[in-house]
This record gives sequence, C-alpha cells and structure tokens, in this order.
Amino acid sequence: MLDLDLLSILLPAFAAGILVLSTHVLLGSQVLKRGIIFIDLAIAQVAALGAIIAHTNHDIEHIAYAHLWMPALFALMGAGFIAWLSKRMADELEAIIGCFYVLSAVAAMLLLSNDPHGAEMLKQLMSGQILWVNWSQLWVPAIVSALVLVAIALRPQLLDGVAFYLIFALVITLSVELVGVYLVFSSLILPALAVNKYLGKSKWAMAYLVGIMGYAVGLILSATFDLPSGAAIVATLALSAVVFRYLSALVIKGKTI
Repeated sequence: MLDLDLLSILLPAFAAGILVLSTHVLLGSQVLKRGIIFIDLAIAQVAALGAIIAHTNHDIEHIAYAHLWMPALFALMGAGFIAWLSKRMADELEAIIGCFYVLSAVAAMLLLSNDPHGAEMLKQLMSGQILWVNWSQLWVPAIVSALVLVAIALRPQLLDGVAFYLIFALVITLSVELVGVYLVFSSLILPALAVNKYLGKSKWAMAYLVGIMGYAVGLILSATFDLPSGAAIVATLALSAVVFRYLSALVIKGKTI
C-alpha cells in the first residue's frame, strides 16, 4: 500500500502526466503522419535553450515569468523556422530538423559550461523532475491544454496547416517545464506509435490508455525503488506501447484465421 505522504507526491505528478498526454497523443499522431519524428525533440530542445538563456542572463532572469515566456518565444521561433522550411525543403526536412536539435543541444551545453549548477540544470531540463511537480504548477498548463483541445475539436483542420507548428511549440514549452525533454518526446511518439496500425473505433482511447498506464506504472516504480522518475516513465511507456502493439497484432491475426 502507498502511504499518504507518497500519494501526495504521486498525485500531482500523475496529473501532470495526464495533462501532457491530453494534447501530446493528438499531436504525436500528426508527427507520425507528417514523417517529422525529430520535430518534438528539436522544439523541446529549443524551448530548453530559451530557459537556459533566461537562467544565465541575469537581466532577463529577474523579469516576471521569464522562465515561461523565454522558452515559449524560442519554441515559437523554432516552430516558425521549421514551418518555413517545410514549404521549401520538404524532401530534406527531417534531416534539417535533426541538425537543428543537435545545434540547440550543443548551444545549451556551451552556455552552461561555466555555470557551477549547469550540469544539474541540464539534467533537469532533459530528464525532468516530475515527482516534484506541485498542484500550483499545473493551472497554466491545464488552461492551455483545455484551450488547445477545444480549438482542435472545433477546427480539426488546425492540425493540417501551419497552425500545427504554433500549437506544437506552445504545448511543448509547457510540457518541457513539467516533465523534461525525454518525456515530451516519449509522450508524443510512443502512445501514437502503439496505435499507429490499430484500426478499431477506440483507437484514441487505446492511445490514451497506453500513455496513462506508462505514467502510472513508471511513477509507482520510481517512488517505490527510488529510480529516476523521467527514465522510469520513459521505460514503462515504451513497454506499454510494445505490449499493446503485440496484443493488437494477435487480435488482428486471430480475426484473419
């Protein structure tokens, strides 16, 4: 049984995971559809770069909400750049996005190379600290996620145009702040990949179930065995996705026999 103190830590962390999944499952399917798998890593890394610049520049650091609007600004600029490239270099877009990610990661390392707390900040941005999320950190992501989901429900075509990149940048920025770059990538790709070949009417419900199971089991394992939370959830998300793909393949095979 989980004690109450542990539950008080796990519940806001799990709520953060649900918020991330609420938008990322839909956006992840678009990433697979467009064949631009590295875009989530690239935009997340650019958002992290904005956070690092806000941290290392003392004039910016003291401006209200700099830890939110600087990553958002960088993510929007990165998304705008990729949207511009998508119309001019579509055949090489994935390769360029990969280079964009690497250059952003290197820039982050160089900026933090002389910072005594640089290694810790870089680790936090990449792996996240989801176990230490508190309820007060969730209200802005909750409002933004709700607005994004309503907008997509009312105008599904937003996911097909340039607006996709802008929505993507905004959502990724808030997610990196909550769960880190690795979990952002995993939350986008793994649930969507799990149901990519699934033809049932409950496709989206299954994708959310894959994500929810991954977060729930990962958080419990992390808290129980004192494992790094981000790494544990990435591993259980991957396992959840693999198990679903295997089971759904068995069901399809059984129907064709």
